[in-house]
Amino acid sequence: MNIRSLEESDAKVYQELRLNALKLNPEAFGSTYEREVHFKLETVIERLKPTDDKFTLGYFNDEHLVAIVTFVREGGTKTAHKGNIYGMFVMPELRGQNVGKTLLLELIKKASHYDGLEQINLTVVSDNKPAKNLYISLGFEVYGVEKNALKFNGQYFDEDLMVLKLG
Repeated sequence: MNIRSLEESDAKVYQELRLNALKLNPEAFGSTYEREVHFKLETVIERLKPTDDKFTLGYFNDEHLVAIVTFVREGGTKTAHKGNIYGMFVMPELRGQNVGKTLLLELIKKASHYDGLEQINLTVVSDNKPAKNLYISLGFEVYGVEKNALKFNGQYFDEDLMVLKLG
């Protein structure tokens, strides 16, 4: 097991896993495979490039990237106390083996070092019980539901809004 921040040089393996995620669980993401399959490597590099307010963590099993998650801190003066989790994905064969939990614990640890960060928000498809249970086990709480948040192949998906208060 190896967790580390992904860099621009990881763009190709990141894009492969991201596209796999969009194919396997299209209902779980705001984007689509059909959109992102056309992204040039430069676009992926820019998305992946760590900044003062953004990072993506990768979980490597041997040398293979098997899980990803992105943290982005809000940029506004009145919202900088908040950060958001995006793009959480674990390969199906590794789900239920604490890969996601370990990855999120590392994200929380790293994000907790941001001066003034008070909470981390995320959204999860309401009927995705395994993901919700994972987030709840880490202290996230549901604070609302967005009805019909996503629409895919004519079907609507509600999303639970969740928050983890830091400190």
